[in-house]
Amino acid sequence: MRDLLVFGRTGQVAQDLALLAPDATCLGRDRADLTDPEACAAAILAARPQAVINAAAYTAVDKAETDADTARRVNADAPAAMARACAELGIPFLHISTDYVFDGSGDQPRAEDAPTGPLGVYGATKLAGEAAVAAEGGHWAVMRTSWVFSAHGANFVKTMLRLGAERDRLTVVADQIGGPTPAAEIAGAALSMIAAMRDDPARGGVYHFAGAPDTSWAGFAREIMAQASLGAHIADIPSSDYPTPAARPLNSRLDCARIAQDFGIARPDWRAGLARVLDQLRDKA
Repeated sequence: MRDLLVFGRTGQVAQDLALLAPDATCLGRDRADLTDPEACAAAILAARPQAVINAAAYTAVDKAETDADTARRVNADAPAAMARACAELGIPFLHISTDYVFDGSGDQPRAEDAPTGPLGVYGATKLAGEAAVAAEGGHWAVMRTSWVFSAHGANFVKTMLRLGAERDRLTVVADQIGGPTPAAEIAGAALSMIAAMRDDPARGGVYHFAGAPDTSWAGFAREIMAQASLGAHIADIPSSDYPTPAARPLNSRLDCARIAQDFGIARPDWRAGLARVLDQLRDKA
């Protein structure tokens, strides 16, 4: 897509956006430091694109607990500045967010208007970013997603492949449930949304997009082992056996009906996405 500006260059979704939209301009930290929100706004005003996607974020969930100021600048203040600049230019802005805005209680999928309640700094700053984007009053959309994986960067799939090749038995958390989501599918959905928003100024708001079917991290790990033909046994453990500085939501199920209704975007089968990622990793090897 020409005249598209993307914040992010090395992240999982940003790399897939660059592959799917080679004409887009993708800004890394060298050209747009998200710790400097006004620099992000200035980059938009200088480029004068027709649409903007923010695929960059502070995603170090545990580190955020002791680095809250940086997390807030990147996850809340920078998106607010981007949205303000887009509103000034009268162009659509799509901001990618997370299931961590919820508290993880219950066992039902969360709709976009369900009560939020982040458990840590990361989720709180992402939620603040959503609110700030909406408050700027421009043409905006937020896509909340979950459990992102790809052939790029560090993620659960690559960790399991490495450990599965080294060990006969792995312990994996089984009481956190969510939808693993291929980064390529997120990128494709984001491009579809921003194209539709350019055509129709009435489109926008908060949307959920996650892979199907919902599973546990342990279930995800078993599928990785099976598709990669690795023999490591996956043993289920509760989250309490794997303590982390920041609590993770137990229920990350997202109700994705709204994005299907408004944009015709269905939940992708993450198992098929996993097969494609494994093929990409084999090609790289």
